[in-house]
Amino acid sequence: MHIWVDADACPVVVKDILFRAAQRWQSPLTLVANQMLRTPPSLLIKAVQVPRGFDVADDYIVQHVTAGDLVITGDIPLAAQLVDLQVFVLSPRGESFTTDNIRERLSTRDMLEELRGAGIDTGGPPAFNQTDRREFANALDRLMTRLTRKVQNG
Repeated sequence: MHIWVDADACPVVVKDILFRAAQRWQSPLTLVANQMLRTPPSLLIKAVQVPRGFDVADDYIVQHVTAGDLVITGDIPLAAQLVDLQVFVLSPRGESFTTDNIRERLSTRDMLEELRGAGIDTGGPPAFNQTDRREFANALDRLMTRLTRKVQNG
């Protein structure tokens, strides 16, 4: 399984967790962003810089993932595309996007977008904190453990 990261808005602490996870699980990890990113020296970890532009990193990820890969993103429309492709998707806060919840999340996102477009201040997400970091690390570990067992049991 390949791990992909929509890295432009991904918190540094989440990237650090993913760097360690790639080594621990021996899974290739690719960060995709429209800026240069530093990665630790590892044959498993690489960064891809895409041109600036709307959804360019998202499009790159969609074109390169395969079913069963894992993508880390907080981008709900991208998550919806990926779920349709049978890709595992986690947000940087540890929320798993699945066929059971992605349509509701997309509807909520679209409604908030309309409200903002009408000039209504909907506020933004709370600041990333230690609880979010822990939730992400735990969700990643549970998912990787489950998938590793599935592969081992055939």
